[in-house]
Parts: sequence; C-alpha cells; structure tokens
Amino acid sequence: MSALPPPTEPRTLIDDLLEDQQRLTAVERFARSHERHELPAQARYYRELIPLAKPQPGEQYAFGVDLDKCTGCKACVSACHLLNGLDEDEIWRNVGSIHGGSRTEPYQQTVTTACHHCVEPGCLQGCPVMAYEKDPETGIVRHLDDQCIGCEYCLLKCPYDVPKYSKKRGIVRKCDMCYHRLAANEAPACVQACPNEAITIRIADVAATRAAAQPGARLLPGAFDSSYTLPTTTYTTRKTIPANAHPGDVYRLRLEHPHWPLIWMLLLSQLSAGLQCAVPWVIRPQFAAVLAVAAFLVLQAGLILSVFHLGKPMKAWRFFLGLRTSWMSREILVFSLFAGASGGVAACSTAALWFPQLHPYVRPGAIGAAVLALGGIFCSSMIYIDTHRPFWSARLTFVRFFGTALSLGVGATAALASWLHMPRAFPLCLAAIVIGILHTAIDLGAFHRSLENDEAPSHRSARTVKQLLRPVLDLRATAFLAFAGAGLLAPFMQDTPRAIAATIAFAGLAVAAIAERYCFFTAVDAPRMPGGIAA
Repeated sequence: MSALPPPTEPRTLIDDLLEDQQRLTAVERFARSHERHELPAQARYYRELIPLAKPQPGEQYAFGVDLDKCTGCKACVSACHLLNGLDEDEIWRNVGSIHGGSRTEPYQQTVTTACHHCVEPGCLQGCPVMAYEKDPETGIVRHLDDQCIGCEYCLLKCPYDVPKYSKKRGIVRKCDMCYHRLAANEAPACVQACPNEAITIRIADVAATRAAAQPGARLLPGAFDSSYTLPTTTYTTRKTIPANAHPGDVYRLRLEHPHWPLIWMLLLSQLSAGLQCAVPWVIRPQFAAVLAVAAFLVLQAGLILSVFHLGKPMKAWRFFLGLRTSWMSREILVFSLFAGASGGVAACSTAALWFPQLHPYVRPGAIGAAVLALGGIFCSSMIYIDTHRPFWSARLTFVRFFGTALSLGVGATAALASWLHMPRAFPLCLAAIVIGILHTAIDLGAFHRSLENDEAPSHRSARTVKQLLRPVLDLRATAFLAFAGAGLLAPFMQDTPRAIAATIAFAGLAVAAIAERYCFFTAVDAPRMPGGIAA
C-alpha cells in the first residue's frame, strides 16, 4: 500500500499560535498562566509578600506591617500557633491596639506584632549561655532550644515581650520568622494567613535601621525606645497618627512575676556580703570565725535557692559562654569566686582558733573575699539596670542592693555580737538602727516622689505598689516599725535582753527587705508592644 500524500489544506491561525506557543520562554508561559488563573491559589503569598532575592551584605529580612490593612482578626496569631506547634498558653505573635484623637475625630488602630529581629538583640546580648544566634545571612534572630537553661533573663532584656517561657519544656522559645519556610521560598505562617496581606517580609538595610533608631524614636506610640535594640520591623500607614495616641491598655496596671528564687538569692547574697565585709574589722578571732562561717553558709543557701529559678539547671555550667556580653554570666562567675574565697576565709579563721599562726592570713583573705562580694552585688545590680526599665534604674537599684547589703550585714553583725557578748555590741546596735532607718528613708522617699510626679519615669511602678500591693506595703511598714522599736531599745539593754532586741530588730529589717524585693520584681513596668488584646 502506498503512503498517503501530505495534507494540502492551508495553515490556519490556530496552527501558527500553537507553533508559536512552543517557542515561549518560561517567563512568557508563566505570564500567560497567570492571566488564565492557572496558578495555585496560594502562589501569590510566596511570590508577592516575600522578597524574591536573598539579603545582600548589610541587609537582613524584616517584617513589614501595613496598619491600614490590619483588622485585628488574629488569623496571624492562630496560624503562628498552629503551624509552629505552640503550647496552649504560648503566643509568639500578638495583636494589640492604639487609641487617640478627639471626640469628633477618634483614632483607633489594631496592631499585629511579633519578634522584631533586632540589629542588636537584647535577648542575644543578655543570654548567659549563648542560646540565641543572629543568622549572618538573613539577620533572623533564632533561639537555640538545646542551649537554653531557662533562666528567663531574655524575658527581662527584651523590651517587646517577645521570648516566652515554656513551663512544659523548662526553656524559652520565640518567633524565628519561619526561617525554614523562607528557605523554601514560602512565606511565614503569619504572612500567609493574613487575609488582607497586612504582613509582608521585606529586606531591611541595617545602616538605615541604625540611622532611623535615634534616641526617642519608637516603632509605634507606647513602644520602647528603638535606640536600645534597633528593631527592624516597619509599620506603615497613610493615616496621620494623632500626637495623643496611646496603647489601648495604657491605664491598666499589672503585676509581674515575683521570681521568688531570685528574691531569696539576692537577699541572702547581699546579707552574706554584708557579713563578709565586717570580718576584716573584727579583732577577736572567735567573733571573726563566727562571722566568716555565717557569711559562707548564708551565701551557700542563696546560691542553692537560685538554682530553682532555672528550667534546666544541669546545663548552667555553660555560663562562661556569655561572659563577653552578659551580666548574668559575670554575676555567676564573681559569686562562684566569692563562694570559694568565703569558704577559704571561714576555714582559715576557724582553724586559727586552734592554730594561732594562721590568724595573720585571715584579714587579707577576708578583704579579698569582701571585694569579690561587692563585685557580685555590682553585677547583680547591672543585670537589672541593663534592662533599661525605669524602676530598675542605676540610681534606684544601686541604693537598694548595696543599701540592703549594708543594713542587713550590720544588723546581723549586731545581733551576733550581742549574743556573744562582744564589747562592741553597743556601737554596732546604734549603727544598725541608723543605717536601717537611712536606707529605708531614701527608698521610701524615692517612692513617694515618683508617686506624686506624673512625669516621673517610675510613676507607673509607684502607682502599682500603692494600688495593687497595698498589703505588701503595709507589711513593710509594720516590719520597719518593729525594727525601729527594737533597734532603739537594744543599745540601752544588757546581755540577753539586748541580744533578743537586736535579733527582733534584724528580723523586722529582714521582713521589710523581703517586702521591698517583692515589690522590686512585681511592680516593675515591663515594656511590651502596645495594646495587649491577646495577652
């Protein structure tokens, strides 16, 4: 059978278009598919809301939020929670609000917020075990769960309430911008879930971020000063934010976590420091040995109780990793050295009672231990001062911490001297009452000045103490009166009555110190992003 002749029909337009389509480039085929709505429904999320190129040197990924598109629906909160497998009470993305304007022209705006992946992250710089890292290519601040010891210092250092402590795991966790999704060219959960495309991922210029974060600059009304950590998130709006705009929860007072292990650790370490500083001035070997042993035992009790604040205490040995930037690492190091020096002084002073040839070594060792003790208190103070919270300012914190060490140390020394019938018990009791009254007067004076001045940086904390901690304030006042009454009587008594009065005075002073330290932690005005709807 012979082959059929080729078709002789003329070519049509369809034939030409089909042949032309075979020669289209990938870009042209994508464009035609887009016009015909043949792409997956979700493709626009990872094509339009994330950068198509990776950050170059001097750049990093950052969140961008269009306030005009944010309705406060919390779809971003739900998506973040579900796709990251968070605990029931764990939130990495939040929704708040700001209000302002006038009665005729009111202003209200919902705000979605998560980690700002700062240029100089406070969480990273404060962590004692380097459980945070800032990716050198993307700028994303990630938390390393296997490194974390659960000390929660990053919660105090972050001014945006970003890291969250997981009781279930004993560690802290936070937003990582869904870096694994970005690596696959897909948008983070919150970006993909927003029905109005209010959240995007953009590329931020680090130098421009530094230049924009001048002192006083803020992401939004009510947010913390951006010059502290240099946050990279941008909030844009075509509306004019009124000058009187403020967070929706601006008038709400709240109590923060008391951190009881830290309360005991601070008070006992400061009492130990006060006792240790008294040792070099004691002439009688028996009294020096008693003070040295007491200082050592009190410090050990404080260090043991501090471990209960850690979610993963068995990993705390890695504290030295953060010595370059973390005051907590430095505190642990100095108090560890103080513990060793204090133990040595206690052992040497006790042995000197039977071997007098050791007595010349007690005073130099006690002076060295006292210097370490004061260094430890300085590091403890800087842990809280470095958070930049007004209630924990340097002026207030140094007075509280060093004043507590001095007043408790002298009070305890006076009580021990009275029980041991030391000749200097009388001047010690006088010194204890004078120092205790002076320290309390300075602290309460600062409290009342802040309470009366609406513009004072710690005014909000003073209001919190007065309105929410009135029983604690009354307890402190009662304990102080007990201290003052017994302390004023002690110098004019003899032997056992004096010892009892001095002990009651020290107990009153100690209770007052516990109340003060409870207020120190719970009344602090902890900064966070404005609004707090989902908190």
